[in-house]
Amino acid sequence: MIRALLVCAWYSVFTFFAGLLFIPWTIIRNDITLLYNLAMWGALFGVRLGGVRVQIVGRERLDPQQNYVFMCNHTSNLDPPIVVPLLPRPPRTSVLVKKELFRIPLLGTAMRLGKLVPVDRRNRDAAVESVRTASSVLRGGLHMTIFPEGTRSYDGRLLPFKKGPFYLALDAGLPIVPMTIVGTHELWPKGRFAIKPGSVTLHFHEPMDPKRFSSREELMAAVRAKIESALPEQMRMPGIAPA
Repeated sequence: MIRALLVCAWYSVFTFFAGLLFIPWTIIRNDITLLYNLAMWGALFGVRLGGVRVQIVGRERLDPQQNYVFMCNHTSNLDPPIVVPLLPRPPRTSVLVKKELFRIPLLGTAMRLGKLVPVDRRNRDAAVESVRTASSVLRGGLHMTIFPEGTRSYDGRLLPFKKGPFYLALDAGLPIVPMTIVGTHELWPKGRFAIKPGSVTLHFHEPMDPKRFSSREELMAAVRAKIESALPEQMRMPGIAPA
């Protein structure tokens, strides 16, 4: 429990002071680079405070000149601060974020400056608008990082995928990179406050061209199968239909 308190305290204090000092600088310079790099460092530092070590597999297979739609499984609050800072740079990445988080002082401002995309899953029209906004961000040359399950899994197995991310990928026409994060469920699962120290592996799979698939459902199934392929055997559960 002490590790979890330490990590939460770090993120709270870091967000406050980084925002207080560097958001005005970012606005004046109209350049998010310094704030983004600082945020990535702060995110990974918090993970290390929790006693988490990360091994990266397959990142070298990606084209550094290409922007991608990254899709990853989601089992823990540790996932975003591991996944996002370890994506290839440049460019930086945008993320689909619950719109409620944009109401948090300083954090909301920083997310808008970084072109993060708010999502309201309860409002269909707003969700469609989020896809359009995300497509525009991708066409601007940024990556997009998505957890297609939409929420954390309780048991480490993949939940049904949401359709929105795949509409986005097809609309943007950019390669999808399936990713599998393994180990975060054991260290900090949903419903438990205490963090256990340990190792996590982040797998980058081969990019997939959405244009090679005849339908959205076929693309969803292929991405799901690739993400699931790197999970431990006991965490694989084939046959779940996409949501």
